[in-house]
Amino acid sequence: MTVSFSLEKQKNNCDDLHASATETFIGLQAEQLIFDQPICFVRIVYYSPSLKALQERIECADNQPSFSQQEIAYLRSEAWLTDFPHVWTVQEFQLAQFPKLFSYICPIGYRNQKPEYIQVITHTPLEKESQHYVKNVAQTLSKYIDLCLENLQQKSKTEMLEQLLHKVGHQLRNNIALVKLYAHNLILGLQDNSWREQATIICDRVNDLDTNLTDIISCGQESNLKIIPHDLRSIVDESIKHLQPLINQKQLKVNIPNTSATLPLDKLQMKQVFDNLLSNAIHFSPNSGSITFGWQVFRDEVLIKISDQGPGISPLDMQKIFTPFYSRRSGGTGLGLTIARKIVLDHSGNLWADSLLGGAQFCLILPTRKKYS
Repeated sequence: MTVSFSLEKQKNNCDDLHASATETFIGLQAEQLIFDQPICFVRIVYYSPSLKALQERIECADNQPSFSQQEIAYLRSEAWLTDFPHVWTVQEFQLAQFPKLFSYICPIGYRNQKPEYIQVITHTPLEKESQHYVKNVAQTLSKYIDLCLENLQQKSKTEMLEQLLHKVGHQLRNNIALVKLYAHNLILGLQDNSWREQATIICDRVNDLDTNLTDIISCGQESNLKIIPHDLRSIVDESIKHLQPLINQKQLKVNIPNTSATLPLDKLQMKQVFDNLLSNAIHFSPNSGSITFGWQVFRDEVLIKISDQGPGISPLDMQKIFTPFYSRRSGGTGLGLTIARKIVLDHSGNLWADSLLGGAQFCLILPTRKKYS
């Protein structure tokens, strides 16, 4: 018997993918407890991050009679819950309605002052090995729910970022258009070739800025990606060339492999990723330091690493560097790494950071062939 029951009033959307995935995962854990251990009944009370409410999952062994609605109501009343054990501690509780059975609970957590727990009922006392198994399941569920909550919070922050990008981006466009107009007029009016060349560079950079701004505004919309095969090394070369003045200013050496790979990418968006990561590496690198690109091609994906010789990343920063508006750079917007990660995720890849003994390293995983949803 399988029962799913909401314990609180909520806006319940049955088609919500996150809620469905969480319910499926909880159900698998409950079934595994029944299958692997001498347990006749499992009841899991857990917090659903997507539904923002307590939920319940019930599993009974196939060879056991189903509990009556009155018996289930007694369990839900928690009148028997006379004590609150520590999280991940298995403790026995006597059930007045089931005098011949043994009942144990193992708390998953106490979110919003409400207990989340695994309750198991057996015909015989639960051995230490089985209690340890229940404890491990409780730890797994606790970590899973925390990850779901963190992902939903990150999604909320990303949606807020997308709204901000749309609002600010359209405002910036007017100023960019004016700079572009004046730069174009300078090209037409200047006679000195050296000045005309510099005005042309300004115009080209403004065009790049306008294109990148358009791309950033739509970075949250995966359907807008223009995915075609591109050469990885050429995109990295363009980013290096674009940031060469900053590289020269600190007398940095940038190392890149001689090899390359052809990847299905939106070139402009992926260049934005490398621009952001390289800009960070330049900022935190010491004068005359080195920045190293490396990549390793596997059958279905490529691993790209960008390392510098800066101060590294503190444990606190490591937890927050991809959070919108959090910046380690003085005067930074705190959006660069958030945007970079969003773009990589839209490409069915992943982006993360590592702190090295002599600097920091950012790693990307990108598919070598287009993935279709």
